[in-house]
Amino acid sequence: MDSLFAACCYVPCFALRCEETRHPEYPPTVSTALLDPHDPRRVWQVSCAARRAGIRPGITVSQAIGLSPTIQLYQPDPVYYEARFTELLDHLSTISPVIEPAELGRVYVGTDGLERIYGGVEEVIERIQLPKPQSAIRVGWGRGKFVSWVAAARAGPGQSVLVRPGEEVRFLASQPVAVLPLDADVHTRLRQLGLHSLRDLTALPEDALAAQFGVAGRRLWQLAAGKLSEPVKGRETPEPITVSLTFYSPVADRQLLLQSLDALIDRALRHPRRAGWRVQRVRVRAELEYRSSWMIDALLKEPAADRRRILAPLKIRLERSPPLKAVERLMLEFTSFVPGTDELQLFARDAGAAARAGRRRALRNASREIALRLNQPMLYHVISVQPWSRIPERRYGLTEKEQ
Repeated sequence: MDSLFAACCYVPCFALRCEETRHPEYPPTVSTALLDPHDPRRVWQVSCAARRAGIRPGITVSQAIGLSPTIQLYQPDPVYYEARFTELLDHLSTISPVIEPAELGRVYVGTDGLERIYGGVEEVIERIQLPKPQSAIRVGWGRGKFVSWVAAARAGPGQSVLVRPGEEVRFLASQPVAVLPLDADVHTRLRQLGLHSLRDLTALPEDALAAQFGVAGRRLWQLAAGKLSEPVKGRETPEPITVSLTFYSPVADRQLLLQSLDALIDRALRHPRRAGWRVQRVRVRAELEYRSSWMIDALLKEPAADRRRILAPLKIRLERSPPLKAVERLMLEFTSFVPGTDELQLFARDAGAAARAGRRRALRNASREIALRLNQPMLYHVISVQPWSRIPERRYGLTEKEQ
């Protein structure tokens, strides 16, 4: 299910915002920062007060303390942030069936048809907005995901920006090129070319930008000109399969954690609800000592139902970003699936093969039912008889299809 008109719900620095909500004793004037989950020696997200003190994401903790000796540093708790984000998704799913999460703190809501239910776009936005103290959510509404995202980025905390149909070009023209989905190198090249706003970008011919940046350049020009409106793609919410293991004493040995993950994957694969499905996304969470948490997530390049293939990317992520403390409880979750089984992977690499196999089975069953009702076969194979013949009727023949 797709929706052309979208409402983008955006909370900048979502993880830090969760920590500030959890620790209301610190006023907004106090500099706060969240440590990097993958490198605790560096700062990940910083508050407005910390930015005013000169603290930027990516600097070391010692540099941050040097710039602001009273800064409050939070230990990362990714499991808590994921739970809060899930609460936001659950709230939005009660308003619209078309929900597309983009990243932690940003989600698109399809609004096609909701005006007839709630009375207008403004009423839909009011229902999307959360009550205080969670009013830091910003909402942007417009045609396509890009326009709604730019509108949400320009809204203030607890506020909304609406871009009516026909106003997209005028609204986008004044925006900086930084709003486009591009990497740092492309952004630098655009600024070196003197292109600072989307108006400057669209003043160039589309083919000129495509010649400079390829297919990505053509897409950037179309987004900047308001000619490309990408709809919100609603996804069926999967029912996750979750298994867990509690250790009698906290475990810090990486090899033991790998063995535990291997056992959890095997247990999850044997779950009855997994039958007939391959795993596409897997998530590992851990409760650590002293009420902290740890989490890794892996999207498999090829959906799998094999234990070793699922464990491989998790092993790499565990080596790159191990838990900072000993693990008390380990949880594994299959969050996304595609149709198929182990046997299917031997012959087909695309998820549509399972659907085609199902259609063939349905066709065979239908042909049997027709033959039983009419007492004669109604399906035939076309076979080549005399392909060299100059008479078309002699080139091919019909033969009864075996049931």
